[in-house]
Amino acid sequence: MEKADIGLIGLAVMGENLVMNMESKGFRVAVFNRTADKVDRFTHGRARGKNILGAHSLEEMAGMLKKPRKVMLMVKAGSAVDTLIGSLLPLLDAGDIIIDGGNSHFTDTIRRTKVVEDRGLLYVGAGVSGGEEGALRGPSIMPGGSPGAWRHVKPILQAIAAKADGAPCCDWVGGDGAGHFVKMVHNGIEYGDMQLIGEAYFLMREALRMNNDEMSAVFGEWNKGELNSYLIEITRDILAYRDGDGQPVLDRILDTAGQKGTGKWTSMAALDEGVPLTLIGEAVFSRSLSAMKEEREAASSILGGPAPEYKGDRYAFLEDIKDALYASKIVSYAQGYALMKAAAGTYGWDLGYGSIALMWRGGCIIRSAFLGRIKEAFDRDAGLANLMLDPFFREKLERAQAGWRRTVSFAALNGLPAPAMASALAYYDGYRTARLPANLLQAQRDFFGAHTYERTDRPRGEFFHTNWTGEGGSTSASTYEA
Repeated sequence: MEKADIGLIGLAVMGENLVMNMESKGFRVAVFNRTADKVDRFTHGRARGKNILGAHSLEEMAGMLKKPRKVMLMVKAGSAVDTLIGSLLPLLDAGDIIIDGGNSHFTDTIRRTKVVEDRGLLYVGAGVSGGEEGALRGPSIMPGGSPGAWRHVKPILQAIAAKADGAPCCDWVGGDGAGHFVKMVHNGIEYGDMQLIGEAYFLMREALRMNNDEMSAVFGEWNKGELNSYLIEITRDILAYRDGDGQPVLDRILDTAGQKGTGKWTSMAALDEGVPLTLIGEAVFSRSLSAMKEEREAASSILGGPAPEYKGDRYAFLEDIKDALYASKIVSYAQGYALMKAAAGTYGWDLGYGSIALMWRGGCIIRSAFLGRIKEAFDRDAGLANLMLDPFFREKLERAQAGWRRTVSFAALNGLPAPAMASALAYYDGYRTARLPANLLQAQRDFFGAHTYERTDRPRGEFFHTNWTGEGGSTSASTYEA
């Protein structure tokens, strides 16, 4: 029997769709699932007549694969991945490759890469974005791990990936956990994009009293211009969708948002790196606040505030909302790229920032026309410190700034929460401010904890302590944290 090109473990929807995608591109695939009957249902049903082999044990799957054997895991992140790696290692040989296509935390991937490499095998942590449809028709794939694995997995992963202008939305990201880190940041930006769109919708609904059809038309128009993206497109369609009785489905969905944790991971990584990822952090906390449904409903009858009312030109206000959404989106990506740059320094990754933008242009949830501009920005300046400093994005921020400020001001004055737009504006203003009030903060730290400070009239790197009360003496803390 002819050997399979790759094996895949985990026949949930994503796993099944990836197998069908691989088979449709001419690859022979062996499949395994912890419950054998799922293998049989798949091979005798959806995969019947396809170039797909069912295995009822890991040993059987290992025997079905061409060397170097390539085994892709599509299982829940966490202990299940470690368990499978432990079971596979005795069955595989030096040079064989294990690929984790789940949403694993990048630090786990760093650890697993070392464990697998120490046994003479190769490991790939591949972030896969695009959901069920993307898995079947072409996702964005962000692989990293053992560099020696890339030439073996590249033909398969690039074949099944989405294409943007003919180029596969898949390229090598970097060593050990780089692929899963970039996927994590992608998901964090996704949180931010979704929150920003939600705030735009909320302002239209509450301040302008627009109905769903009117809002759908606005999002449809926005999707024809610089805001063109998958998330704007589906927002248009969601607003237009009707239930069986003709009423909007959206109005019957409870306002409590779930999350799987990747946005939280992104925020935690930013705290570890000391990168102000404020917009994505607000998006994560907004989901947490939405989950407090009963508490919010009780508070709504106790806590007072203004009644939102917009009395001006509604079309002008819609343009302001659009500007606020676009400018805040620039900030979201600027923060995400700043985080990737900081992590690259910490973990020794050589990240291609322009190529990452290209990988996100097709297949993934945040795909948009906007990403091509990011590629151009890094083509102009590979060492760009912050995306907002690129001439294109700088001009866009300047153009949108007045409408952005009017939108955030209106929301605050009228009691409408728009935390992502507001935090984006605060970051923009903070970043462009040459002298922030942190001098007072540092004086306070030195006053109560002798943490020392730097002076404006002395070179950077020299630290001083003041005996503020006359009783503290000259002893200062042994460490300084900026």
